[in-house]
Order: sequence, then C-alpha cells, then structure tokens
Amino acid sequence: AREQQKITVKIEKRKFGKKYTVITGLKGEVNLVDIVKKLKSKFACGGTAKKGQIELQGDHKFRMKPALVELGFPEETIEIR
Repeated sequence: AREQQKITVKIEKRKFGKKYTVITGLKGEVNLVDIVKKLKSKFACGGTAKKGQIELQGDHKFRMKPALVELGFPEETIEIR
C-alpha cells in the first residue's frame, strides 16, 4: 500500500504568521495516528491527523523526506513543494 501513494509535503501559513507542515496523499491501510505520533516525537513539535492529512507545527519541509523514508515510504513517491 505504501508504494502506490503520491505523498505531497507543503508549508501553509496560518494565524499570526505561524507555519504548518502539511502532508497529504496518505491513503489506504496507513495508520495516520501512529505516523503522526512518530513524526511529532522526532521533530519535537505538535501536530494532528485530520481529513486524511497530517499537520505538524513548524517548518519541517526539508527534514520530512528522510523521516518518511525511515518510516517505510519509497523516496520516489514523496514530493516536496
């Protein structure tokens, strides 16, 4: 299931100029809550999983690809915007 996903990582600016890292494209039998828990502890930030996407507080765009590869997602399917 992890090989067929097109994962997109992007940054959104929210209230008060805060930046959020948003990961979309995770579908199938992927446990979002488990992935969020691992990413939050790795990057020492807050975050949530809602509406099929992961939101992490802060700008973690360039550290996200190695972290997702470490969790078992193939590098070719991860797109950084």
